[in-house]
Amino acid sequence: MGQLDDLDKLKFLPIYGLFGAAGYLLCLPIQSWLARKEGKWLLRSELIFMFNLVLIGFVTSWLVYFYIVVDANPYAYTIDYFAKAIYLPAALTVFPILAIGRWSFGKYKEKQLEKDKIEIRGAGNFEGLRLQWKDLIYIQSSDNYVEVFFKEGEKLKTQLIRNKLSTIEELLPELIRTHRSFLINPVHFNQWKTGNRKLYIRLSEGIEVPVSKTYLESLKAAVNFTTE
Repeated sequence: MGQLDDLDKLKFLPIYGLFGAAGYLLCLPIQSWLARKEGKWLLRSELIFMFNLVLIGFVTSWLVYFYIVVDANPYAYTIDYFAKAIYLPAALTVFPILAIGRWSFGKYKEKQLEKDKIEIRGAGNFEGLRLQWKDLIYIQSSDNYVEVFFKEGEKLKTQLIRNKLSTIEELLPELIRTHRSFLINPVHFNQWKTGNRKLYIRLSEGIEVPVSKTYLESLKAAVNFTTE
């Protein structure tokens, strides 16, 4: 089949662009899944994402060419020729530019996320933990340490930091005390629970934290404010 003239190329170019954008959107759930699984975006994650994007891009561009551009003409380019002579040169031009754009945006987003992180400091110079506010679930006193429970991707993690719970409470007043040994992040509140004449609060990941009468009213006010 002969080459398309310049007018036909211009006519079909927006169609390729539209289907290319649709292919990119189809890959976004893969990106979200990889980010949740790894806890952070790695080079391996980007390579897996780009591989799927190239593959989906090839399938969609071939379907556009064969069923829309040439209307299933029996003399159309074979899929092998289309891949080597048309798609590969286009991919070698477009995807490096896309990769650079994604890398630049990723660095910008990384800086913004770093600014939004909170710091749970330890008593030593090199002790502490930096994390996103939404990832912190609760902190429990453990002798001369505090044990921090937080999410990293889809994993629940803990870290011991040498400090007092009262000091952490002063540094992070957004945390709510439920008990003399517990501070919680109220955004993770799920429901109240009672058992054996004791009151508990259920947080994300099915975690249950005891509630003492001393802190009940302030806890209710904080939880109601957060969930409204």
